[in-house]
Formats: sequence, structure tokens, C-alpha cells
Amino acid sequence: MKYRLILNLCTAATLALLSLSALALDRTKIADDAADVTPLLIGQTAPNSTLKTVDGAPVSLKALTMAKPTVLIFYRGGWCPYCNRQLAGLKDIESQLEELGYQILAISPETPEQLQSQKLQEKFTVRLLSDASLSAISGFGIGFYVANDTTETYKSKWDIDLNKQDTSGKAVLPAPAVFILDKNAKVKFSFVSPDFKERLSPELLLSAAKLVL
Repeated sequence: MKYRLILNLCTAATLALLSLSALALDRTKIADDAADVTPLLIGQTAPNSTLKTVDGAPVSLKALTMAKPTVLIFYRGGWCPYCNRQLAGLKDIESQLEELGYQILAISPETPEQLQSQKLQEKFTVRLLSDASLSAISGFGIGFYVANDTTETYKSKWDIDLNKQDTSGKAVLPAPAVFILDKNAKVKFSFVSPDFKERLSPELLLSAAKLVL
């Protein structure tokens, strides 16, 4: 994980080695598997997606990121214990991120109603946002289709209804991801894992946030 952090922070070297074909990838296409996602690269601009707050009000991602540098976290949902641990771990660094001038946004494919049911600790400054339309998840290139048997297992065993794409009718989840964006919505750092159990540690996230300022 540390090596991945170092590689992601080597912005100039990474961009110099990018091929034209890599830049031309259609990142709005939902991948067939988490291992096949094609996330935004460092130096690219985040899409201006319309999200919803926990109260159901529409909000522009571009407008939010123009206000201040952003730590943007994509997570699967409040039903996911790995996601909840990741968000809870931000308590250890949120004050330091705020002092550096960052805001923390957490995006999931859950509906505003589902977000309201998440029981986060009081005074937690992360802002939860709904991407039930999957516009940000697809725009950042991290969405993938969930196998039908997995979708059925989630429903039968844990009563979890995964968000489904309107056009295909298939369930879609984001590969867990962390992006750091500047006020121009440019990606300064990224961590994307096809393994939902693998998450960026708070310590490494804080280090990255300091280095890309």
C-alpha cells in the first residue's frame, strides 16, 4: 500500500508515461468486474456530477469542490463494515485535514433515505452524499457490475438491496476509492482498490494530503 501511495504521488513522472490510448479511455462505462475499473488519473478533471444530500437536495460536485480542496471518498454503503471502519478512522485525522484547508466528502450509491439511517458519531465532519444515479461513480471510472448471485446473496442473507443501473437493471457498486481534488477539481492523488477489504489508512491519507498541497 505504501508503494502505491508513492507511485500515485509521482505526478509528473506518471503523466509523462501515459499513453494516448490510456487518456482516451471511456471512464463512464461500468466495468464488468471490480478488477477492470478505469479510474481517473492524476492530473485529470473530475466530472461535474449532481449528487444529493441526506435531505434529498441536489448539489453540484463542481460547486462543492470550488469551495476548498477536497478529500473525496467513494464507499459501498452504510451496510458495509469495511466502509464504516474506514469512515470511522477519519476521526483520527479530520481535524488535521481541516487545518490544512480540506473538506471531506463521502459518496455512496445509496439513496438519501438510506444515508439518513447511517449512525455516524456526532461531530463527525464528513459530508455524506448520495449518488443513486451513479453519475459520479461512473464519471470517476470506478463503477462495476455485481454478479447476480452476489446480489441475490446480499438480499437473501442480509436484506441488502443494491442500487441497480436503470439501463441494464444490474446492480452496481463502486470500487472503494479515495481521491484528493484541488479547487479546480483536478485529481492530485488517488487510491482505488478492486479488493473491497483493502482501504487506505488514515495515516497514509494524511501524508498524501500534506504532500499534494
